[in-house]
Amino acid sequence: MRILFDTNVVLDVLLERNPFVRPASLLFEAVERRKITGLLCATTLTTIDYLVARARDRATARQGVAWLMQGFEVAPVNRAVLANALSLNFDDFEDAVLHEAARLAGADGLVTRNAPDFRAATLSVYTPAELLAALA
Repeated sequence: MRILFDTNVVLDVLLERNPFVRPASLLFEAVERRKITGLLCATTLTTIDYLVARARDRATARQGVAWLMQGFEVAPVNRAVLANALSLNFDDFEDAVLHEAARLAGADGLVTRNAPDFRAATLSVYTPAELLAALA
C-alpha cells in the first residue's frame, strides 16, 4: 500500500505534538518496516523545513528533512499536478496539490488529521487511527 502523508502528520512526529505523536509515530514505524510505502509531497518537505526551523532551529529542520528523505518517496509537484489541482473542487489549493501529487505518484491513499478537508478526494483518505486499524 502506497500512502502519502499529509504535512500535519509529519509535523506531529517531528515536533512531538501531543496527543497526535503516538499514532503518527506508529505509522512512521510501518514505513520503516515496509508494511506500507510512505510518500511525501515535495511541498511538504519545504514546509517542514520552514516550520521546524521556526519552532526549533535550522539544523534540526535540515536533519528532519534529510531523515524524511531517507525513508519516504517524494511525490513531485509539476505542471500536471498543479493544473489538475486547480480543476478539483477542494476548498484549499494546498490540499488539492497534495491529493494530485499522491494520485500521479501512484498512491493508494493519503493519511491526514484533517479528513474533512479531503471530501473531494478520489483516493482513499485515512486518519492516522483509521490507517493503523487497516494495517492491523
